Amino acid sequence: MTSHSSDDNKKTASSNTALIEKSLARRYRAEKRFQLYGLMAIAFGLLCVAVLFIDIIGKGHGAFRQTYIELEITYDSDVLGLSDVTDAQQIRLADFPALVKQALRSRHGDVTGRKGKRELNALVSSSAAYELQDRLAANPGLLGSTEKLWLPADDDIDTYFKSLRKSGGAFVGRTSERQQAWLQALQESDEIRLQFNWNFFTSGDSREPEQAGIGGAAMGSLLTLILTFLLSFPVGVAAAVYLEEFAPKNRWTDFIEVNINNLAAVPSIIFGLLGLAILINFFNVPRSIPVIGGLVLTLMTLPTIIISSRAAIKSVPPSIREAAIGIGASPMQVVLQHVLPLAMPGMLTGAIIGMAQALGETAPLLMIGMVAFIVDIPGGFTDPATVLPVQIFLWADSPERAFVEKTSAAIMVLLAFLISMNTVAAVLRKRLERRW
Repeated sequence: MTSHSSDDNKKTASSNTALIEKSLARRYRAEKRFQLYGLMAIAFGLLCVAVLFIDIIGKGHGAFRQTYIELEITYDSDVLGLSDVTDAQQIRLADFPALVKQALRSRHGDVTGRKGKRELNALVSSSAAYELQDRLAANPGLLGSTEKLWLPADDDIDTYFKSLRKSGGAFVGRTSERQQAWLQALQESDEIRLQFNWNFFTSGDSREPEQAGIGGAAMGSLLTLILTFLLSFPVGVAAAVYLEEFAPKNRWTDFIEVNINNLAAVPSIIFGLLGLAILINFFNVPRSIPVIGGLVLTLMTLPTIIISSRAAIKSVPPSIREAAIGIGASPMQVVLQHVLPLAMPGMLTGAIIGMAQALGETAPLLMIGMVAFIVDIPGGFTDPATVLPVQIFLWADSPERAFVEKTSAAIMVLLAFLISMNTVAAVLRKRLERRW
């Protein structure tokens, strides 16, 4: 009887062991599947980001190079209708487009008829005349002389010439067969080539793609961000210090804290509506200037800066405060001389992340009129301006094919700024943080 009982116990124990091992094996398999799902999700996310970046770079890298045509320009006073080269008014009214047309016809003298001449003149951008005007104004001695210059081509010519280098075949677009023949002749004589497009970084917006640049939008973004930082960082830090160090714990401060957390999750377009209703309609702040943009983005970034600053203050150990009080420091001295210096790296990190968020915002700025067509580069906080995200929005809605690469190139520049700002924030947090 005893042997039967011991055998049963052994069978039961072995059965329980088998069940446990089976359960553990099932659990291990489930854990491995979960890890695999996580790795697959990360890989899928990275793949999507890679495809997005490849698509943007593939479409936008061409905007950093521009097609130029070499022409022999003769600064003929009779063609220009210019008698006094030192008279700024005469230079402004001089017929510089006629110089470009004369150079093109001397290069292709067999062109006749209105249509042929119009196609020939369309090889070169209309901005070439302004370049010649600037050169003659800067150097009056050029009048009556001849020089060879590389002048920017029209956007249709630029698109066609760039497409010749692609394996998929040339994009003809609006270029005629005669223009293609002229370009072939220019290519054989090495009088047409691609050069780095400095104009893309130094010019403002334009309805002509070959003349459009991000210089005005970049300067508008810079002015707007400077104003946003100068307003939001001191106010955000002061609010965080008061709430964390001095404010009494009651229902009013709890109410304020809840609303700060809620404001951090409010859609950005609501702040644009607030700026439109209060700042523009009530206080009559002009539209489409960095001041109004900075005020609206300040309201939007304040919750982020306050929350990150409070977290940085909380990370300072209480022993720092107790030691400062122990040597006779007042509460204000404790905060200003001990807590704030130790919490400042975390505060700066939060501020940089808030600025990066403000740099990429479009919706609130559309509501306050920063969607205007701005040609001139702003020189101050009260000059009409737009910002990079809005400029991208405007170009994306343009019908010309050449604006596709302009849009993608502007996205590349904006992403470079955002990645740089987030990288700086990560480096600051890594190098300046203290572990207690």
